[in-house]
Amino acid sequence: MNIESTLRADKIWRYVIKGTGFFLLVVTAAIGIFLLYRGTGTFTLYGHSLSEFLFSTQWQPADTLDGGGHVGAGIYIVGSLITCALALLMATPVSIALAIYMAEITPSLGRKFWQPVIEIFVGIPSIIYGWLGLTILVPFIQKYTDAHSGFSVLAASIVLALMIFPTITSVTMNAINSVPKTYRQGAYGLGATRWEVIYKIVLPVAKHGILAGVVLGLARAFGEALAVAMVIGKMKAFPSSLLDPTVNLTSAIAADMGGTMEGSEYNMALWTMALLLFVISLLFILLIRYITSKGGALSESK
Repeated sequence: MNIESTLRADKIWRYVIKGTGFFLLVVTAAIGIFLLYRGTGTFTLYGHSLSEFLFSTQWQPADTLDGGGHVGAGIYIVGSLITCALALLMATPVSIALAIYMAEITPSLGRKFWQPVIEIFVGIPSIIYGWLGLTILVPFIQKYTDAHSGFSVLAASIVLALMIFPTITSVTMNAINSVPKTYRQGAYGLGATRWEVIYKIVLPVAKHGILAGVVLGLARAFGEALAVAMVIGKMKAFPSSLLDPTVNLTSAIAADMGGTMEGSEYNMALWTMALLLFVISLLFILLIRYITSKGGALSESK
């Protein structure tokens, strides 16, 4: 009887899991179709080209149904690339170093103290990071640098780095912990030091998981809107230094979408930005799946 009930429960859970997966697939497809419908209006309804949207820097869309404006989002795209790249450069070395410390140097303390702390940081709402950046970081940059205001590429990048740091750290730690203990024991048996084991054994084996964590952090940085909009400055110009304000895709959508006429050229151009971000997110997901599958294949071959 117990076996029958267990099998029945397993069958029910399989259906629940499959149903949940199918539901998420349908929701994702529906979002993609909706964004495709709204996002392509810039090209199908108002006659703009994809090259103009991606590479032009003239951003003056008309908030009317007649069109006739310019929808070059080059400044916004470059702003997103700069802030995300700088945030990744800040967060990745610290995240990997902390993950190594938690997993290899003090594993007991890492599991009991550091990992719960990192998980708390993962769950902090983005508005909190944005508010801290607005009230602490922006005034600090304004006071101690030559910037006209603290709103800048640097402020946005630091806020993004703080937001993606817990994600990269958590995934990197899991990747390091997944390395079989026999690898470490074999290396120690051959006379390797702790740092030799970490550098020559653990990190090479865990590199695909670490890279997946970095890409996941980059994906979050690209999609973050509210916190960045609070500190980036919203200046529609290429920054000449890290202390200059600029704009990016997500801050433009967050700041301008609510103030545009439904179906206008301006409104459609913002939906095209949203479609671009959706496509970038899908590419990041595919890249993560490729990296993890390649790492799994290498592990099985060993």
